[in-house]
Amino acid sequence: MRDIGCSTERQLWEKLGVDKCVQLAPIYRPTGEDSWHLDSQWGAWHVQTRRIGYGEGLGEYEESVSHPLAGATSTADVERFDWPDPEAWEIGHLAAQCDEWADYPKLAGCYEPFYLYCRLRGMEQALLDLAANPAIAEAALERIYLIHERLNRRILEAVGSRIDFVYIAEDLGTQESLLISPVAFRRFLKPRMAKMIEMVHSYGVKVFHHDDGACRRMIPELIEIGIDVLNPIQWRCRGMEREGLARDFGKQLVFHGGVDNQRTLPFGTPEDVRREVRENIRIFRDCKGYVVAPCHNIQPNTPTANIIAMYEAAIGD
Repeated sequence: MRDIGCSTERQLWEKLGVDKCVQLAPIYRPTGEDSWHLDSQWGAWHVQTRRIGYGEGLGEYEESVSHPLAGATSTADVERFDWPDPEAWEIGHLAAQCDEWADYPKLAGCYEPFYLYCRLRGMEQALLDLAANPAIAEAALERIYLIHERLNRRILEAVGSRIDFVYIAEDLGTQESLLISPVAFRRFLKPRMAKMIEMVHSYGVKVFHHDDGACRRMIPELIEIGIDVLNPIQWRCRGMEREGLARDFGKQLVFHGGVDNQRTLPFGTPEDVRREVRENIRIFRDCKGYVVAPCHNIQPNTPTANIIAMYEAAIGD
């Protein structure tokens, strides 16, 4: 914003020609939190966080430093947990936000169950639970589903005719392979994700699915349960080659992302970025759709010139 003389993010989107997907945020009344990503409204879930720096002062991430369900040893412990009430989120302001962003695509509501479960239990324990404590995992994931289903339904009943997407996501991939097995996905995540997607579609709203890393093996099953948009297309991860994704899944999905932020955006030249944007447009041109975007959040070590080059190449092409 400083480098190109913008005082607000909206000015930035307008100057770069970005069709920003605006994320509308319900407010959790007991804490006042208003993150669009409900699983990051940490107070609602009793997760304590701390901002932790990386890269010798390059940036910060907000990391969970307490896991309020870590000590649970039974399903009774899960049931006794102080789960948030889905009626405690304020959504009355969302209609006004739709008016404010009338010319932009809009997203409201989310569901990313295992991401949240890892914060509640601690990531190592959450992964162990899938094999060693399946009853605890099932009980907690069911409560997470019911809370999100009710809140998302309230959102859709209020503004479903005015929004484009609900965010239904999961981080299934690492740089090389899957984070959990397909068997575990089918048991613990897939059935509830399918129900949530069916509910969203019943309101005429599309599903924006975010899935990091090397998740190719799961894409057919994600298509089966009805995702509409696949993000972020981290094509440098194993098995995520763009040509193969376009060939095998292009008629069934809109691809969103694909401009590499591990090498090209932070370390390439503006011409490298422009070349990659043009490659993506060529590769995904005959697919159901393609939205030019970085293949994850742009990191602080990315030169402004490269960011500008990405959007200029998209507009120019």
